[in-house]
Amino acid sequence: MKRKNGCPAKAVKLPKGYKPGDTEQFMNARQREYFRRKLVSWRAQLLHDSSETIRHLQEDTVAQPDVADRATAEVDRALELRTRDRERKLISKIDEALRRIEQGTYGYCEETGEPIGLRRLEARPIATFSLEAQERHERRERVHRDD
Repeated sequence: MKRKNGCPAKAVKLPKGYKPGDTEQFMNARQREYFRRKLVSWRAQLLHDSSETIRHLQEDTVAQPDVADRATAEVDRALELRTRDRERKLISKIDEALRRIEQGTYGYCEETGEPIGLRRLEARPIATFSLEAQERHERRERVHRDD
């Protein structure tokens, strides 16, 4: 990771079992490192799952003689591919969150600039809106969808 001036960033050590707390300054170096590690780990798990899916699909190419078995296998394959597509999009959002950590904008609402909140980030580390801004956004979507 690099600082904005191009120099390498100083490595941040996290105490064992560290969890961000409300008593700390919001998005201090330890909190950024905590969420960076969380995002990197999540991304690695998704990539591992994806490679397992590819391996499984390559191995499972045996033609089923029974029409019902063939249909079930096709539905399973389609569901698995749809899940992997959602995970591919999630990986993209994780990459965006990692960029925001590097840029120093992670944890702040894109709409209001206010802190998103540690509990929300813990539950959804890729969040880009505060809870209030997200609710407004969803209300607007529902209104426009109902038109």
